[in-house]
Amino acid sequence: MKLLRLLSLLSLFFSLAPYVTADQQDKKSIKALIVTGGCCHNYHFQTGAITEVISKVSDVNWTVLHEGGIGKEYQSSLYDDPNWAKPFDIVIHNECFAKVTDETFVNKVVAGHRETGIPGMVIHCAMHTYREVNADGWREFQGVTSIKHEHKSNYPVKVVKPKHPVMKGMPSDWVTPKDELYIIQKLWPHATVLAISVSERDGREHPVIWVNEYFGTRVFGTTYGHADETFADPVFMNLLVQGFLWAVGKD
Repeated sequence: MKLLRLLSLLSLFFSLAPYVTADQQDKKSIKALIVTGGCCHNYHFQTGAITEVISKVSDVNWTVLHEGGIGKEYQSSLYDDPNWAKPFDIVIHNECFAKVTDETFVNKVVAGHRETGIPGMVIHCAMHTYREVNADGWREFQGVTSIKHEHKSNYPVKVVKPKHPVMKGMPSDWVTPKDELYIIQKLWPHATVLAISVSERDGREHPVIWVNEYFGTRVFGTTYGHADETFADPVFMNLLVQGFLWAVGKD
């Protein structure tokens, strides 16, 4: 009888052991959420590239929310929970829902970052997401306002803050693969430009890499990231790695 009880206890212990180990590992890992989907980009490829390259340098527990098909008006139910961002250490926004017109919905997205202080990354079309609604809170979170872009080209990138941690490994003569230059209409007060590109149309300079301080938290942003070729470029992918590490405070 005692032997059966001992075997039963041992069985219970070993059945619980993997969950204890996983829980301990989770506490060491960075919990990252990628919000992606929508129009105009190969988000399956981009998500795979992001998770693979960052996981090589940091222990990350990834959650991917890929919803909305290829539409522009999708509104995720994730944001119905006011505590949607709390389980995570960082949220990467790489979505393209440009035709959402519900201002209340957008405020829910922004509140998740503002109320929790969760760091963020914003990539390419995240800047044009919610562009058809009064979404200044979203733009303040990102650090820039942009509602349109210029044609695709190979744009030279001029680094203006070479000593910033995000610029680690960034060559001074990098030229993008074929990508879109976003027109930046406003740089918000707590954003710091790290690199610029020049319009081929009118010669104006536009921020293309920056960091932002939003209610005491860190946000990294880049307007590049349109095509698969950009996400296959080692310079761009190193930039995303350095932006991720800076945002979570591991720079």
